[in-house]
Amino acid sequence: MIGMIMFLVALFMLMLGFPVAFTFGGVALFFGVFAEGMELFAFMPYRIMSVMQNTVLMAVPLFIFMGVILQRTRLAEQLLTSMGRLFGGLPGGLAISTILVGALLAASTGVVGASVVAMGLISLPVMLAHKYDKRLATGTICAAGTLGQIVPPSIILIILGDVLGLPVGDLFRAAVGPGVVLIGLYIAYILIMTRFKPETAPAMPEDTSISRKKEIMNALLAIIPPLALIVIVLGSIFTGIATPTESSALGGIGAIALAIIYRQFSFKMVWDASKDTVKVTAMVFAILIGATAFSMVFSYTGGDYLLEEWMLALPGEKWGFIILAMLVIMVLGFFIDFVEISFIIVPILAPVAEAMGINMLWFAILIAMNLQTSFLTPPFGFALFYLKGVAPPQVRTIDIYKGVLPFILLQVFVLALIVVFPEWFGMSSSY
Repeated sequence: MIGMIMFLVALFMLMLGFPVAFTFGGVALFFGVFAEGMELFAFMPYRIMSVMQNTVLMAVPLFIFMGVILQRTRLAEQLLTSMGRLFGGLPGGLAISTILVGALLAASTGVVGASVVAMGLISLPVMLAHKYDKRLATGTICAAGTLGQIVPPSIILIILGDVLGLPVGDLFRAAVGPGVVLIGLYIAYILIMTRFKPETAPAMPEDTSISRKKEIMNALLAIIPPLALIVIVLGSIFTGIATPTESSALGGIGAIALAIIYRQFSFKMVWDASKDTVKVTAMVFAILIGATAFSMVFSYTGGDYLLEEWMLALPGEKWGFIILAMLVIMVLGFFIDFVEISFIIVPILAPVAEAMGINMLWFAILIAMNLQTSFLTPPFGFALFYLKGVAPPQVRTIDIYKGVLPFILLQVFVLALIVVFPEWFGMSSSY
């Protein structure tokens, strides 16, 4: 039972607010020494070297760099301005344009915090000025900002590919369908909401100072450059021309090219973006090293065998395991970050899924969709904090909490669709 106790201790310390990497590493060291002694950690340098030499994980800092560069090009501002004018004449048009811009940012930057903050600063004041319901406005921005978790090239898909030993390109291809369905449901919800409650999202007054043709041209000029980058990056992966790691390097070069096109390029911007990339990457890899030590001790003390034995005995066999696994990940997502869940919980569940003959690609997409919800669920959903930090004083925390609830339900609905009808998304639930 040592493995299960150390898992509960680590979870308790995370909820108290201790740093994630040091929590995993410290708990592993304490219980490892207690169980075996320092000799157990003799192979840790080799495990760390294996992490550092992993070419799949090289894509993480490169995609982060691409996202940070694009964030600094004022891409979100130009997209929101153009799309807002294009759809603003419709009831709920600003909210629809926010969803579409969120989808484009997800496929080009993939940085949830940057997307939520950018749209919170630019789109939220405009929606509030046009008498949008605060809950609909804040919920739309949070939901659109978190699309980067499921829409490729997603950092979480790269991490899951490494943890589960799956080709990242296959994960990217499998995630396109669920991502498109989720975006469509978001837009459908806004259209239905405004159909029955038009006062929640009134149409913008028509701008007579600019022709409709000019509005469309401005929108196309704002959309085409990032769309071209998306096609180049994802297209090179899907056609097999480049690996995800190679395409991430291509994406970094493309982001710099867009910065030049938007006249935002400077060597200082590249330097600042590089420093931000190093900070985020260091955080991810520090957690990974701590999680490596944790999983080593957990496995040595027999925690994985105990958990596997218990999971295999669940009623309902495969479906009982899937339901419990999704519930555990969803509940943990209320309190801890997706990175910790990916590096600690997923490696524990993966051997059980394989033993049951579950299609690991399908299982990975279920986890990714589930982890996207963790950015929206109170009390510690990061998207909620990002938006509250830039929202006007009249927007209360409770407004944001209420606003995201319909979008959480839509995400859970898509998750259920993937569970029940995997063939709709080109997948199978079994090998």
